Amino acid sequence: MSSAVEPKQAIDNQTTYFRCIAGCSAKHSLYDVIYTCPSCGSLLEVHHEREPLKARSADQWKQLFDSRISTTRWPYGSGVWGLREWVIPSLADDNVVSMFEGNTNLFWADRLGKQLGVPDLWIKLCGNSHTGSFKDLGMTVLVSVVKQMMAEDKPVKAVACASTGDTSAALAAYAAYAGIPAVIFLPAGKVSTAQLIQPVANGAHVLALDTDFDGCMKIVKQVTQDNSIYLANSMNSLRIEGQKTVGIEIVRQFNWQVPDWIIIPVGNLGNISALYKGFKLMMDLGLINRMPRLVAAQAAQANPFYEAFQQGFKEKVSKTAGDTLASAIRIGDPVSYDKATTAIRESDGIVEQATENELAAATAEADLTGMFTCPHTGVALAVLKKLINRGLIKASDRTVVISTAHGLKFTDFKVKYHESRLEDVMSQYANPAVHLPADADVVQAEIQKRLSH
Repeated sequence: MSSAVEPKQAIDNQTTYFRCIAGCSAKHSLYDVIYTCPSCGSLLEVHHEREPLKARSADQWKQLFDSRISTTRWPYGSGVWGLREWVIPSLADDNVVSMFEGNTNLFWADRLGKQLGVPDLWIKLCGNSHTGSFKDLGMTVLVSVVKQMMAEDKPVKAVACASTGDTSAALAAYAAYAGIPAVIFLPAGKVSTAQLIQPVANGAHVLALDTDFDGCMKIVKQVTQDNSIYLANSMNSLRIEGQKTVGIEIVRQFNWQVPDWIIIPVGNLGNISALYKGFKLMMDLGLINRMPRLVAAQAAQANPFYEAFQQGFKEKVSKTAGDTLASAIRIGDPVSYDKATTAIRESDGIVEQATENELAAATAEADLTGMFTCPHTGVALAVLKKLINRGLIKASDRTVVISTAHGLKFTDFKVKYHESRLEDVMSQYANPAVHLPADADVVQAEIQKRLSH
């Protein structure tokens, strides 16, 4: 790998810092152990002052970022760190913890799009990443900042998160790569085997608790009051900085053109908040002149954001999330609610839900066109179908569905679907393997029967 690096623009801690999303005036260093505003308790955000960034024109930013795509220049080949000046510009090169995440395929879903009547349909395959989910985008940023904190002798000794699966996998992998201890809190019995084994294999301290995700979140908040253990959940806005790059990446992949719609499955709401943040930055710097309509897709069994949207966001809705096949978004008390409401309002967005039967069918239907989708992507695809049927998404619209994780993490779900063993789900696209004797005549008859349908 080449060790060549580029000269950094003159941006430092004074122009990129934590600030309160509610408008409190205090600024906080990105290298302080802080998650919420000390004055009002609201979430923080990483703020980039715009004037220093405007030293480059929109075209110069585009040319710079385009020149870095998939190169081996450390660390710019990463889809996150290729946008370094817009993420954490003050981070030292030696403290970047990257596995060249991002730059994932924007898949033209030609056959599925034609079947649904929207031929300009694209699937952003964020699961084609190091640990198999979009969570890598945020974790490279958070773990890199922690590594710099430790280099500066801050009190941090370990990182911790509550997780429904993908967050723990990303944290464990990046922490292992950096040599930092990781502590993982999982809801016992509510995570797929593939997701459970990832942090175990990476050497994290995995604690399965007799509660749901929201219960795990309460515990990790209490544990991380000790500043030696750093909170890695999405209420930590460093994660948002990495995750916002997926929206920027989508626009870049469309030659800096903005799609009409982006649909994303949501649980704790950090992902849609991050999407909006990336688009807002591009608009402020003149790279784009409009916002896509953002759609937050929820499982009907875990739909507090949908219920709040139905009430016009008069107040936050919190509830006990029910069981859902989309386990990673089985969250009843989303942390990033305020940020997400801004994202929906400012993008003329929509929140919609999908039942278990709808999400399972949408997953299987997509798979029949060559994909291998996770159930959370199925939620987004089911919502896509609803918005098409409602006449909101039109045939001429360019629509992107964000696939948040790789289907290989959810093989148990797929096996049960095709064996018609999922409760309350009608497996209309079931395609189970057929067991036959080793007899050529029997095999040929079966093939002819199948091909004649």
